[in-house]
Amino acid sequence: MVRIFCVANQKGGVGKTTTAVNLAAALAKSGSKTLLVDLDPQCNATTGLGRQPTVQHPLVACQPLRQGVCLTDVPGLELLPGSRSFRDVEAMTRDDRQQTARLREQLAGGFNAYDYVLIDCPPSLGPLTRSALASSTEVFMPIQCEYFALEGLTQMIEVIRDVMQNEPNQLQFGGIVLTMYDPRLELTREVDDQVRDFFGEIVFQTVIPRDVAVSEAPSHGKTVMDYAPRSRGSRAYSELCMEVLNRE
Repeated sequence: MVRIFCVANQKGGVGKTTTAVNLAAALAKSGSKTLLVDLDPQCNATTGLGRQPTVQHPLVACQPLRQGVCLTDVPGLELLPGSRSFRDVEAMTRDDRQQTARLREQLAGGFNAYDYVLIDCPPSLGPLTRSALASSTEVFMPIQCEYFALEGLTQMIEVIRDVMQNEPNQLQFGGIVLTMYDPRLELTREVDDQVRDFFGEIVFQTVIPRDVAVSEAPSHGKTVMDYAPRSRGSRAYSELCMEVLNRE
């Protein structure tokens, strides 16, 4: 059965897209057929894999999901690219039931062809993120190890619980991963302790360290595993992938 991860956090700059791209690549490299869906109008997941945003987002064009998918340089990883078109953004974020229902139907269509689907959401709690949550089986939350990362977390959890209660799907907490981790900082250790105390086993044991290779890789249109395979970031995402696989 396909596992559909909604990679979401209402706060920007927490490593959400970086995690979506590199985890998707790691899953593909493990032999799993994987799809990455770029729902963020910034299109960083698209450019981070060396592809260009589309003129019109496939989900707005009302075409079957398979027609909008393109191949990447990572064997086994396919991409539904994003669009920076203002019209597309407006169409997909319009908060009406008909539009939301259509978006969910399009997102769900074609997913069964994959082992894993990762949906990179915009940093907000708007209709796009809600539609992605309603179309997913699990929500995956990257959290940066800093004070402000904990602010707003309650709102995010409330939205997730609302979707769990009101949508006819099986959405679950897939996991929380700590990003930009620097064990030398006392604040990092404090955030780590607080998150693990509150969420328990939901939090992955693997943490994503601060690593310049992780930051540089997208500018070359590559994942960190392909850009710097021996880096700390590459090892961390490979270990995170193993944890995800073991949680099946």
